Amino acid sequence: MWIYEKKLQYPVHVDGPDLRLAFILYEQYGGPDGELSAGVRYLNQRYYMPIKEAEGILTDIGTEEFAHWEIIATLIFKLTRGVSEEEIKKSPLAAHYVNHGEALFPHDASGNAWTAAYIQAKGDPIADLHEDMAAEQKARATYEHLIRMTDDPGVKDTLKFLREREIVHFQRFGETLRKVFEYQESKRFY
Repeated sequence: MWIYEKKLQYPVHVDGPDLRLAFILYEQYGGPDGELSAGVRYLNQRYYMPIKEAEGILTDIGTEEFAHWEIIATLIFKLTRGVSEEEIKKSPLAAHYVNHGEALFPHDASGNAWTAAYIQAKGDPIADLHEDMAAEQKARATYEHLIRMTDDPGVKDTLKFLREREIVHFQRFGETLRKVFEYQESKRFY
């Protein structure tokens, strides 16, 4: 279905380990407004879109969200690489380590495991596209908070890229919403 190019959509550079930052980045890895939730939401919603263009936008953005999930995973991996068990014990990642070792596992920054309850699919294209626009704004806001939580220039750069993509997604969903509304109005849907 997709062609996978074995490189990140955007390069990830970190100055060194930062377990506190790695832990809070889990918000975008497995939180309600994170990349996994967005990817699953959009790829599920695409099936009942009334026009092919809307289906295509949801497919494209949903796929890109999984590329962003991979970027977040890489950030977390690089921020935790090479740390000792003693450092982990003293960090917010201690409980994560007890359950998952050094493996990544989708949960939010409070440690709550990812759940399908995070994704919305109402079956109404207008309602769901509004939800998608709101989800992109929530993700943008989260990235802005994360950017303020680090002094690492490489991490900031990557987070700024991801924030900008959320803005573009919001714009694309807005354009798609107008087209879907016009289509449904032409069919006397409302």
